[in-house]
Amino acid sequence: MTVLPGVSVVIPVRNEAGNIEPLVTEIEQALTPLGPFEILYVNDGSTDGTARELARLSATRPWLRDVHHAQSCGQSAAVRTGVRAARAGIIITLDGDGQNDPSFMPAFLARLAEAGPRCGLVQGQRVGRKDTGFKRAQSRIANRVRAAVLKDGTRDTGCGFKCFPKEAYLSLPYFDALHRFMPALIRREGLEIAYVDVVDRPRMTGVSNYGFFDRLWVGIVDLLGVRWLLNRRKRVPIVKEMVR
Repeated sequence: MTVLPGVSVVIPVRNEAGNIEPLVTEIEQALTPLGPFEILYVNDGSTDGTARELARLSATRPWLRDVHHAQSCGQSAAVRTGVRAARAGIIITLDGDGQNDPSFMPAFLARLAEAGPRCGLVQGQRVGRKDTGFKRAQSRIANRVRAAVLKDGTRDTGCGFKCFPKEAYLSLPYFDALHRFMPALIRREGLEIAYVDVVDRPRMTGVSNYGFFDRLWVGIVDLLGVRWLLNRRKRVPIVKEMVR
């Protein structure tokens, strides 16, 4: 009999071969005491040894799965592929560079349980950022602009460390930067958000696959699009069954 996992960890990666094994080991240590789990890597068109490393590790770990995109489709597309393929009803996402510390995973799951059925997202919020000064300034400006425009009550929407019900995620309108705007869209659905502060770590190996100038203008267009979506849904209907 196949035992379904209690949580699926979805990790989008592109050219992160050197970071896979240490991250898998840390996730295993964090989640094994809590019950069945799976790790689902989405290889987003990597051109290094990512595919070989995933094949090697999954040969001895039945709970490690991987799917791949034939070409890079971006982080949001990779997250969506992973969530749709996940076998559990609870999803944790984190970045594949090792900056998100898996030891915080039990805290995310506990916070989701404490928050109750109206919670659609537990959002990580980084403290002690280990990025370059330029990248920290970039994130700070982006988060302030998003907060001012969307009023989602979240200071670090760009943090990839998140926990949410699979059903809640799949109810959101999909577009190519969804992962950066989840708090606002979760609130749009009438659901609540909880938060966990996470200590940021330096990247384990390699270099970032995401730059500033290649995202700037796309980010502005996405922000305006999300604002339009929020304005199209002013109220969330409260449905009550009539008893006769």
